[in-house]
Amino acid sequence: MSVQVEKLEKNMAKLTIEVSAEELEKALQNAFLKNKNKISVPGFRKGKVPRQMVEKMYGPEIFYEDAANALIPEAYEKALEECGEDIVSSPVIDVTQIEKGKPFIFTAEVALKPEVKLGKYKGVKVEKADTAVTDEEVDAEINKERENNARNIEVTDRAVKDGDMTVLDFEGFVDGVAFEGGKGENYPLTIGSGAFIPGFEEQLVGAEIGKEVEVNVTFPEDYQAEELKGKAAVFKCTIKEIKEKELPELDDEFASEVSEFDTLEEYKADVKARLTEKKEKEAKDAKEAAVIEAIVNDSEMEIPEAMLTTQQKQMVDEFAQRIQMQGLSIDQYFQFTGTTYDKMIEQVKPQAEKRIKSRLVLEAIVKAENIEASEEDYEEEIKVMAEAYQMEADKVKEMLPEKSVAQIKEDIAVRKAAEFAVANAKEK
Repeated sequence: MSVQVEKLEKNMAKLTIEVSAEELEKALQNAFLKNKNKISVPGFRKGKVPRQMVEKMYGPEIFYEDAANALIPEAYEKALEECGEDIVSSPVIDVTQIEKGKPFIFTAEVALKPEVKLGKYKGVKVEKADTAVTDEEVDAEINKERENNARNIEVTDRAVKDGDMTVLDFEGFVDGVAFEGGKGENYPLTIGSGAFIPGFEEQLVGAEIGKEVEVNVTFPEDYQAEELKGKAAVFKCTIKEIKEKELPELDDEFASEVSEFDTLEEYKADVKARLTEKKEKEAKDAKEAAVIEAIVNDSEMEIPEAMLTTQQKQMVDEFAQRIQMQGLSIDQYFQFTGTTYDKMIEQVKPQAEKRIKSRLVLEAIVKAENIEASEEDYEEEIKVMAEAYQMEADKVKEMLPEKSVAQIKEDIAVRKAAEFAVANAKEK
C-alpha cells in the first residue's frame, strides 16, 4: 500500500491511497464467498456457481462495491499512520480506480489541524468576579427549601389569588363558536405559572368556586394552531377547587428537618458556606473561560469547514448519548421538540467553533511552554477512571490502547495549559 498527500487550500488535503492488485483480488474473492449463496445461475445450484461464471454472466463489477467497502477502512487507517499528517475531520472518500488485475486506488479528502499564531497568553486581563454571598441570597435559598417542604391546603372561604393552585373546567369560543382543543375538565392550573396564553390566568384572580367567569384573550400571532393565530376568544371558566401553599415556620424545628443541624443559625451558616463554595467555583470557571476567550481573540487560525462539521456532528452525537441514558431516543427528542438533526447541527455551530479554537490555543500554549503530563498526573487520571468504572487501576491500564494513553496525556497537558494561562492572568 502507498499514500500520497496533496495539500489543498484552507488547511485541506487529499490523500491518494493505492492498494495492491493482490489485496484487491483477495477482497474480490471474499466478496464472492460472502455472496455466492445468494446468486442464481441456470444449471447450477445456489452456492455452487464458480466465480468466473458469475463474473462472465453479471460482469466482474458485481463484487466491486463489497470489495471496496472491505478494503477502504483498513487502508485509510494505515494511510493515516504513514502520512504523518494531523487529520481532524472525517474523510470524504472517492474511488478512482477499481478493476481486476490492477491496483485499487481511492482518495480521501480531509481537514488538517490548522497552525495557530498564538497571541498574548500571559498577563491576560479579565474582570474580577464577586464571590461574596449576601443575606438576601441566603434567605432566597432557604425560602426555596421552604417551598419544597410546603403543604398544599385546600381553601373554601375565599376567591382565587395569585399563586393559588386551582382545578377548573373551561371552554373556549371564537365568534361564539366553540373551537377544537379549547375545552378542558378538572384541569390543574397554578395562577401565575404562565402555562396558558398571556392574560388568561390573571383574569381568574377573584373568581369564586362554582361561579362561572368569562376570560377574554387574544391568541398570539405565532400561536401553533393556524386557525387561532391573532384571534380574539372568550373562555367560560368555572373554578372547582382552590389550594394554597402553607410554608413551614422558619425556626429550629424546620432547620432540623431539612438539614443535619439542630438550630436555624447553624443551618443558615451552612447554606452561606455552600453558596460561597458554589460562587467561587462558578467564578473560577468563568475566569478560565474569559482568559481562554481573550487568548483566542488575540490569536490567528483558519478553521477548515470539514473540521467544524466533524465537531458539530460529534456534539450532537454526545447529546444523543446523554438523552439516551435518560430513556429518550434522539428521534423522540426531535418529535417532542419539533426540531431536526440539521437544525441542531446548525444550532451547535457557534459552540463547536468556540470549542475548536479553545482547544487549539491551549495546545499551542502546551507547545510554547513545553507542558507535559507527569507520571503522577497520569496515575491520578487512571485512578479517577478506575473509580468511575468501578475497576482496579491496573485493569484500566491493561485495557487502554497506546492511542488512548497518548490522548489522556495530551488532555492532561491541555488542562495544565489552561491552569497556566489562568495563573498568569491579571484581574481588573
